[in-house]
This record gives sequence, C-alpha cells and structure tokens, in this order.
Amino acid sequence: MFIRQKTFKNKDGSTRTYLQLVESVRQGGRVRQRVVATLGRLEDLQDGRLDALIENLARFARSTWRRLEEQAERLNVRWSKQWGPALIFERLWQEAELDKVFAALLEDRQLAFDVAEAVFTMVLGRLTDPCSKRGLVRQWLQGVYRPQAEQLELHHYYRALDVLAEHKEAIEDRLFARARDLFWTEVDVVMWDCTSSYFEGRGPEGLAAYGYSRDKRPDRPQLVVGVLMTRDGYPIAHEVFPGDTADKATVKTVLDALKRRFHLRRVIFVADRGMVSRRLLRAIEEAGMEYIVGMPLRRHREAEAVLSQPGRYRVIDEQLRIKQVIHQGQRYILCHNPLQAEHDRQAREAVLDYLQQRIERGEAKQLLRNRLVARYLKTLPQGALALDPEAVQRAARYDGKYLLRTNTDLEPEAVVRAYQDLWRIERAFRTLKSALDLRPMFHWTERRVRGHVMVCFLALVLESLLLRKLRQQNPEASYKDVLSDLAQLHAVAVELDGETYLTRTELVGQAYEAFKAVGLRPPARVQPMPRPATTPAG
Repeated sequence: MFIRQKTFKNKDGSTRTYLQLVESVRQGGRVRQRVVATLGRLEDLQDGRLDALIENLARFARSTWRRLEEQAERLNVRWSKQWGPALIFERLWQEAELDKVFAALLEDRQLAFDVAEAVFTMVLGRLTDPCSKRGLVRQWLQGVYRPQAEQLELHHYYRALDVLAEHKEAIEDRLFARARDLFWTEVDVVMWDCTSSYFEGRGPEGLAAYGYSRDKRPDRPQLVVGVLMTRDGYPIAHEVFPGDTADKATVKTVLDALKRRFHLRRVIFVADRGMVSRRLLRAIEEAGMEYIVGMPLRRHREAEAVLSQPGRYRVIDEQLRIKQVIHQGQRYILCHNPLQAEHDRQAREAVLDYLQQRIERGEAKQLLRNRLVARYLKTLPQGALALDPEAVQRAARYDGKYLLRTNTDLEPEAVVRAYQDLWRIERAFRTLKSALDLRPMFHWTERRVRGHVMVCFLALVLESLLLRKLRQQNPEASYKDVLSDLAQLHAVAVELDGETYLTRTELVGQAYEAFKAVGLRPPARVQPMPRPATTPAG
C-alpha cells in the first residue's frame, strides 16, 4: 500500500487535493490501483493533523490485532490445498459425459476401486503438474483437494491404465458421438499429424524402435503418436505406432479407422507438406475421400510448371493472395503472402551481404558444405567463388509462396482456410509434448504405454473443451493465465470451536472467467466439511 495525492478541478477552475490510501491489485490479468480509503483533503491534514491521524490508525490497528489474537486461539487452519483446476476440469469431464462412458463400459465388471476417478485424477495431473504415477500419489495429490481420490492407491492407477488400453476405441467412439451432439452436426474436415516420444531404457518390445526422432534423441528408442482432429482443434482419435513407422505409413491406419468407426458421410483429409507422396494421395482417393495437402514447393517437380502458369492472383486480405491452377488434370492453389515475401527477401539479402563479405576476404569456400547458402554461389573459371545472380532470381520466385493440391470442389479460399487450420494441430502437439509431458516414457509394457498415451489424449480433449468455451466467453482470455489463476483458488480446512469447516480463498485474476465459461458457480465461501469417502480399496 502507499499514499498518493489526487487532485480534482472545480467548476470555477480552482482545485482540491485529497490524500488516498491505495493498493495494487490484479484484475483481468492486469495490475490496477484500488483506493482503500480517502484520508481527507490535503489542506485539512496539515498542521500536525496528518500525524495525529496516523497515530490514531496505529492505535486502532494495535487494538484490532489484540482482538484477532484472542479469536485466533479459537481458530485452527488444518490445511490448504489447490482446488480451482479440479472444479473446472471435473465440470468439463461431466459435460463430455466421460463419467457415463466409464460407467457404461464397466457396468458388468466388479472392480473394487473407482476406475473413472483414477483416470480423471491422472488426467487432472497431466493438465496441471505432469509427473510420474508414483509422484502423482506421493507428492502431487497431497497438495490438491480431491477427496474422491483419497481411497486410491498406486496400483489402482496402474490398473486404470490397463482399462484405458483395453477400451481405447470404445471411449473415443463415445467421445466423438458426444462432441458431435454438442458442437456440430457434421464433421467433414479432419486433420492428422504425428509426433514421437522416446523411452528411458529399452521400452516394450514391438513398440519401442529406433527411428526419426522429433525430440532430437536418435539415441533412444521411439514411439510414434498420431492425433486426428477436427478443423477447429477438437481431438477425435489417436493411434500409437512403433518408433520406426514413417508418417506416410500411419495414414492408411487412420483412413481405415475413419471408415470403420465414425461412419462419416464426407471426409476431407488435410495434411502438411512433409506427408505428401503420390502413393498417399492415391490411397486417400481409393478410400473414397478428398484431400487438401501442402506440396513441397522447391522440391516438387510440378511446382515449376504451376508457378509458370499465367493468371492473376485474387486478393483475399493483406496477408493472402491466391491463384487456382489446373495442371495435368490436377487442381492446385498457389498462395502468396506479401508480408512473408518481404520477410523472405530481407532474410535473403542479409545472407547475400554476408556471403559477399566472405568472398571478398577469400573465406567463401568454407561455406560450400552449407546447402542453405551454397546455392547462391557459383565457381568462376579461375576457381574463385562469386554470387550466382540466376540462383538468387530463382529463389526470389518462391518468396512468400506455398502450394496446395486438392481434389475437392471447395472454393479456393475455403481450401486455403482449411489448410491454415493446421496450426491447431501443431499447437495440440506442443501441448501434448510439453504441458502434458508425454515424453519421456517411463512405462515398460505396451499396454501401460498405450494407457499413458490415452491419459494424455483425454487431457487434450478437456483442454480443447476449455479453450473453446473461453473463446466463446472472452476471446482475449489467455488459457495459460486462466489456469495459473485457477491454481490460486485453494480449499482451506478451518477448525473453529471444535467444528471443522471448508472455506475457500478468493478468486483472482481471470479465474472467474473459467467458472463463467463452463457455467459453474464458485463454491460457497464457507460450508460444513464433507464426510470422507467410504469407497473400499481393492
């Protein structure tokens, strides 16, 4: 807190100044100043009056503190545990009807523990503070208010992973049906991308294999995980493959799953440039599906012919111009971003300036092994190196451009927008690998590994639901900030005169945005302490 002077102007042009007691508070992700009290007009507090006011406030504070000390003897705070994220994600868990999904799947099985609660607790841990299953039980749960999980032990979580692996497809099918009821009537555009994770140790036989590592850990056995999503970023399904599986090889599995499991009337498959091959496109077409795929512009043999086709670009906005080209019976959309083109030009000019300096100093030959810069060099008859104007001109033709190929009848702009939605996939995988901590893998059996990945997938589902609702409630709300503010909401057990009560801390920052977005009222400030659960352990 601090004292500030606040001056106001009167109608006659004169001014009046007040002394205010002010504190800084965080509201909506910003720090704002809040007036605690107005102490009076500055002129009225002169001649020692301010000193007298301060002395009186100090005397009042001392007497108030003595009363608080007397009351504190009757009051005992037993514990304080994080509560906010559990409340929000439990609400989304119920909205997705995952509680009903597990109840239906396991109604004929006599299990001595709550499988759904074990799964939800693991999912909640992934979303808030990823750790091992052992760390979940021994550390994380000790600081989280989740009385439903108090009867669960470590082996229950491992058994829950087995259940997840066993019922993986059934869970996804029911989630898909529920999401379609909630958000859309027809799904026609799906997106697929793969990531990898590595094992500490050998990993399970048949799943762990050495292959291309996106984690830059080729020394570790890998596994490949693919996620299928709608164009607005909602996860539909996932697949786990051995670590040496090529991206292109995963698509056949996905295509078969789409036809067999989801009975979609129309599917438009959207994929990035790294997954394109003639065999892939032929497989998609043979499956009776449509596609929108990015083409490697600099390496694709038809790209030069497409670039050379006459025709004017149609301006969509300041960052997008498009041109449709039909070449050898195939439909292409050539896209040009003027802002990106200028960025590409400036980056190339910087490289050329650097190369020219190295040429003048006679140091250019050391750069010939670098393909990114060597393409701008040519060897003169006498053996010296120089910049290659033709190579520079060829490179300039690609500035700000990318190429799409499609067999759909969508309008060109719709094709481009569908492809641009791939960023949601990329964001999903960043979440899957960092915030959800898919890597590294510590499980040693294939079933447990698949169960662990399923936990991460369900966490991705709940996060996607929260993001959707936050965008609807407040497009400016930051998921990261909301989650951080929710973590500040604690449940506090207070004992007063022998009776125990459950209280909560205040909502801070954007925490209220989350409650409002999911349609949930914050808990009462004070309520009787709920009785402990009596679920038997097994």
